[in-house]
Amino acid sequence: MIKTRITFSLAFLALVSTVLTAAAVGKYPIDLATFGQLIASLFDPGEIAGRLDAPALVLWTVRLPRILMAILTGAALSVSGVVFQSLFKNPLVSPSILGVTAGANFGAAIAMLWVGGSATLLQGSAFVWGLIAVALACQIGRHGDSSPTTLVLAGVIISALFMAGLSYIKCKADPLGQLPAIVFWTMGSFTSVAWNDAVWGMGLILPGLVLTHFLRWGLNPMALGEEEALSLGIDVPLRRAAHIIIATLMVAAATAACGSIGWVGLVIPHMARMIIGADHDVLVPFAALLGGLFMLCMDTLARILPGGEIPVGILTAIVGAPCFGYLLLRNRRSPWGE
Repeated sequence: MIKTRITFSLAFLALVSTVLTAAAVGKYPIDLATFGQLIASLFDPGEIAGRLDAPALVLWTVRLPRILMAILTGAALSVSGVVFQSLFKNPLVSPSILGVTAGANFGAAIAMLWVGGSATLLQGSAFVWGLIAVALACQIGRHGDSSPTTLVLAGVIISALFMAGLSYIKCKADPLGQLPAIVFWTMGSFTSVAWNDAVWGMGLILPGLVLTHFLRWGLNPMALGEEEALSLGIDVPLRRAAHIIIATLMVAAATAACGSIGWVGLVIPHMARMIIGADHDVLVPFAALLGGLFMLCMDTLARILPGGEIPVGILTAIVGAPCFGYLLLRNRRSPWGE
C-alpha cells in the first residue's frame, strides 16, 4: 500500500512538473518571473482580464487549453486501452479495435470535403461517425455468437470498410487544399486546440473517466473469464456493454478533438501494469495519470523540436512501437506483465 502511494505521488509530481514545463517552453518561451506573475494572476480575475500582453495571451489562450486537452486525451486512450484489454482478455487490443478511430477519421474527412470543414462541424462529424462505426461493429457481433472474439472481428471488418471510405475521399479531395488537411488531421495533432475543444473534452471525457473509475472493481473478475465473473454475481453482458459504451465515447471525443493518435492506448496500459500491477482498483487511475503524462510529454516534444512542429501522432508511434517491443521481450512468459 505504501509503495502504491509513493508510485502515485511520484507520477503526480512528474505530471505537475511537465505541466509547468510545457506552459513555459516553446517558440515563445516564458521566463520564470513572468510565469510566476501569470500564475499569481489566477487569484485576481481582474488582473487576468486586464492583461493583454503576449505572454498572457500565449499562456491562457494557446498553451493551457492544449495542455489540458493533451492530458485528457492521454488519460482517455490509456484507460480505454486498459478496459478493452481486460474485456477481451487480449493484451494486443487497443481502443481503436471496434472501429471508432476509423469511423472518426472518415467523419472528419467528410466534413472537410463536403461540409466545409469548420471546427465544430468537423468535431461533430468525427464524433458521430465514430459512434456509428462502433454501433455497426456491435450489431454484427450481436448477430453472431456475441463472444468477445466475434466482436473484435466485427470491429476489424468495420474498420476496413471505413478506411476504404477514407481512401475514396482522399481520391476525390482537392490535392492542394483538402487532401493535405485530411492527411494532417489523421496524423493527430493538438495544434488547433482552443478552449472550446478543451471544454468539449472535459464534458465527454471526464465523466467517462469517473464512471470507469467507479465501475473498475468488476474488471478484475471479467479479466479472468466470463464464468468466474458470473460466479461472483456480475452481469457480464450488461457490464461489458457499459464499459464499451463509456470507453467508446471517450475515444470518440478525443479523436474528434485532435485526430487519430495511435499506440497510447496499447503501450501505456502495459507500462502501467508493469509499474503498479494488474489490480484494476489501482491500475485504472494510474493508467489515466500515466497516459496524461505521456501524451503531454509527447506534445511538448512535438512543439519544441527543431525544424517546426510535427504531428504528435508521429512521435507516439516512434516512441510507442519500440517501447511495446521492449515490453513484449521483457515479459515473454506473460504478455500481461504478471
